[in-house]
Amino acid sequence: MKNLLKTLIITLFIISCSNEKKSNEINLYSQRHYAVDKKQYENFEKLTGTKINVIKANADELIERLKNEGENSPADLFISVDAGKLYKASKMNLLQKISSEKINRNISNDLKDPNGYWVPITYRTRIIVYSKERVSKEELSTYEDLANEKWKGKILVRSSSNAYNQALMSSIIANNGSESASKWSTSIVKNFARNPKGNDRDQVKAIAAGQGDLAIVNSYYIGLLLSSENPEELNAGNSIEVYFPNQGEDERGSHINISGIGLTKHSPNKENALKLIEYLTGENAQKLYINTSHEYPVNPLVEPSNIVKKWGDFKRDSLDLNLLGKYREDAIKIFDKTGWK
Repeated sequence: MKNLLKTLIITLFIISCSNEKKSNEINLYSQRHYAVDKKQYENFEKLTGTKINVIKANADELIERLKNEGENSPADLFISVDAGKLYKASKMNLLQKISSEKINRNISNDLKDPNGYWVPITYRTRIIVYSKERVSKEELSTYEDLANEKWKGKILVRSSSNAYNQALMSSIIANNGSESASKWSTSIVKNFARNPKGNDRDQVKAIAAGQGDLAIVNSYYIGLLLSSENPEELNAGNSIEVYFPNQGEDERGSHINISGIGLTKHSPNKENALKLIEYLTGENAQKLYINTSHEYPVNPLVEPSNIVKKWGDFKRDSLDLNLLGKYREDAIKIFDKTGWK
């Protein structure tokens, strides 16, 4: 009996120590690959003493890993650069609702998940950039107008397999319907300056090289080009102007997407995970994001970087960002059907 009691005491002690160790770490599955993230986690570790362990992969791989691990998953948080992937994780019952008044106060109301399963940490808009020499601002208006024959042979954009383009197409389906989106895609393909290739920075470099006149890109890439120490990138950034589409009084605003974070359903370190979300949406962390990666802040008390601020304010599409996930498969089908490679 004494030996049994002794064994029980030792076991409880080990469990207690194990839990104490657990409570001093956060396990993070992240799609993000930016240098600023490493700095954010280092700052949080210094501030709290909590160790952050990061596993990086693409969003679908991380979602599949969470699914396979089930209740035994060590993951506390899942980060994606696309609201559609966070929606997918929530629909697969891999996330739990986030409840925190502090987090809620840190975020602009129109950027929140109506269902409460994810929290934005930054956002970006998919803008039109155009050659200063060959295009005038007055020629531009909406995403829909890019289907106009006047842009034949002039549009540069990356592959349809890219999540940013899939999210844009999903937003067009949500706003205009599948038939209209399909017609738009067919016309856009006819207006390509070349077959889609490269990343968003490459589209801007192609404008600078005279290979096309305008491109569809994420806003923060322009900030990165204009703050680059690489002469080629700086030249590319200075060769274009930024345009926010769909800004008319009766128009919906420019398409946006977020980098966001979800609390996993079986988070073993939930309390610490919530503290990290609170930190990342707080003013200090938000300022580090916007001044390093030139994304837009989700905290209404923080202004964009000086580079981004020069472009002026814009009206953002108020679409429920979960629809970027809901219509993702439809978007891919439209791309395939219309030949957007």
